[in-house]
Amino acid sequence: MNVIHADKFATYADALQALNRDHRLRNLRPRAGIDFVSNDYLALASAPRMRNAVAAALEAGAPIGSGGSRLLRGNCEEHESLEAEAADFFGAETALFLGGGYVANFAVLTTLPQRGDLLVMDSLVHASIHEGARAGRAEFCEAAHNDAQSVEDAIRNWRSKGGVGRAWIVVESLYSMDGDFAPLEELVAIADRHDAFLVVDEAHATGVYGERGRGLTAPYEGRDDLIVIHTCGKALGAAGAIVTMSRVLRDFMVNRCRPFIFATAPSPLMAVAVREALSILQQEPARQQRLASLVAFTHREIAARGGQSSSRSQIVPYIVGDNARAMALASALQARGFDIRGVRPPTVPPGTARLRISLTLNVGEDEVRAMLGALFEEAERASR
Repeated sequence: MNVIHADKFATYADALQALNRDHRLRNLRPRAGIDFVSNDYLALASAPRMRNAVAAALEAGAPIGSGGSRLLRGNCEEHESLEAEAADFFGAETALFLGGGYVANFAVLTTLPQRGDLLVMDSLVHASIHEGARAGRAEFCEAAHNDAQSVEDAIRNWRSKGGVGRAWIVVESLYSMDGDFAPLEELVAIADRHDAFLVVDEAHATGVYGERGRGLTAPYEGRDDLIVIHTCGKALGAAGAIVTMSRVLRDFMVNRCRPFIFATAPSPLMAVAVREALSILQQEPARQQRLASLVAFTHREIAARGGQSSSRSQIVPYIVGDNARAMALASALQARGFDIRGVRPPTVPPGTARLRISLTLNVGEDEVRAMLGALFEEAERASR
């Protein structure tokens, strides 16, 4: 006898309704307004040099798609050229190009930490790191945000309970929702003391910080205990991710990393675009300098208006707290022509719903001044 089930979509509809009641329902909409939301920090995504490089590659016969995994026919000259240049640019022994920052974090953490190891990750790392930790072989735990002592305590506690494998420390160099920086110097010292590996996601620092935009890990590159993920879809204006590491770890990834082995290789045109972005970083340092100037200007303007920010980077969180109020404030600013979005849990901790204001070279000081004026006006109006 067949069992007739209730509406097969009821579970999903109920979940969506619950999100809507909590002002956490997401939706897609087209771009509109002045850009204060993208991660296109150096305005390379539409830069003429990037367009021309891709057009020239197409004209020269580069394929649009790779046609297969890197271990089959998908390994193109463009991929290998990018990896060689990226390793040289970042000062690493080798590099591996993957499809995106999310998959790169997941790939590294499900491949390199082994059963019996311990993975200690900062509590505010990206969702891809949490997913990689859960899907990987190693035991894992969270350390208090940007608290180096908490990291070391976790390793020592694990050792005291009989842990005999390798410790892995996983952080972001610049946190995407708070705009604050990891204590890398302290973490490198902890890695040395405990013979641990340090994995650093440079997604929001690559291109923006370090000499020639090499990131905040630039002073430490070349160490055999350092693995760095450089996302290419933010300041580099393209797509994909470059993982820099020692040769033995790269060879292990090529042989054992399922997200690499069983995925179609990234488009060769993206490899071309990333190579051009790396050239731009070296040949046009004024972009990095202009962004630094804009960041400093913005934080001065916030202070002059009586505001406070825990950030000193191009990522400026405006904490509202309540989900509904955060989304209402975002809508008010959008109505005034500024593309600013609200961010709610679970992307950020409960009770910390916020506007995530992103500074890029797609805007100038006049637009920043106008945006801040509108932000403070709307926030004051909402508080009455």
